[in-house]
Order: sequence, then structure tokens, then C-alpha cells
Amino acid sequence: MAQPVFLSSLRSRLCSAPPSPHHHLQPSRGYHVELGAREKALLEEDVALKRFKSYKNSVKQVSKIGNVLTLAVVFGCSYELGLLAASIK
Repeated sequence: MAQPVFLSSLRSRLCSAPPSPHHHLQPSRGYHVELGAREKALLEEDVALKRFKSYKNSVKQVSKIGNVLTLAVVFGCSYELGLLAASIK
């Protein structure tokens, strides 16, 4: 069977160029744009907001305490419901 020329050339182009191993490391844009003054000012650390900065370890600790308290409330409620169900029988 004869194949159209454009199909064979398309197939050869697709098969001949394997992706480079560092393809995901390359930026999607091929050029570099320098940040403007406004962007640089927005990226600088703001002294006025420094006291509101959350620290990762303290946030994790508060999250764990919240999880423990939630579990304690759920277990306490289920225990009370079990006692109530046992007293009704």
C-alpha cells in the first residue's frame, strides 16, 4: 500500500526527535525578561508584615493540637451516645 508523502514525513519527524532528559527543567519561554521596579518592590521583605509571619513549626504544632482535640470530642460524643443507647435498652 502506498502512503501519502505527508504522513510518512510526519511520522519520521515525530519518531526521530526523542525528548531531552532535562526537558522538564527547561523554561517554557525561550527568553528572559528582567523584573521591573514594581515587581522587585513587591518581592522585597516588608518589615511591617514581619510580625504577622507564620512559622512552619508552630503552625504544624497548632494543627496537631487541633486534630487531637477534634478526635477527643468525637470519641467523647460517641462514648456518650453508646451510654445513652445502652441505658435505653
